[in-house]
Amino acid sequence: MKKNSLYRIAGAAGGFVNGLFGGGGGMVLVPLLLRGGQLQAKETFASAVAIIFPICAVSFLAQLFFVDFPWLQSVPYLIGGAAGGLLGGKLFRSMPPLWLKRIFALFILYGAWRYLTA
Repeated sequence: MKKNSLYRIAGAAGGFVNGLFGGGGGMVLVPLLLRGGQLQAKETFASAVAIIFPICAVSFLAQLFFVDFPWLQSVPYLIGGAAGGLLGGKLFRSMPPLWLKRIFALFILYGAWRYLTA
C-alpha cells in the first residue's frame, strides 16, 4: 500500500475517533505518525496538533448540526483550554522527546482507566 494511502487512513481514523467521541483524534494520530512517518518525536507531536485542529473544526460543525449541547457550560473549558494550550506550547520547546512520549502515554493510560472505571 502506498504511503499516501496509509496517511489518509490514519487521518480518517483520527477524524472518526474525534467525531465519535468529541476528541481524542490525536491519541490515534500520534502513534501512527511515530511509526509510519519519518518524523522525529517533537515533529510528530507538532504535526498531530496541526492535523487535529481542522479535524476538530469539522467535528465541531458536525456536533453543531446534529447534536444539541449546552453552549454556556463549555465556555469555562474553552478559557482553561486556551490557557493550558499556551502553557503546554511554551513547555513543549524545552521538553525532551522521551519525556513527551512518557507523559503522553500516561495521559492515555489515565484516560483509559477513567473510562473503564466510570
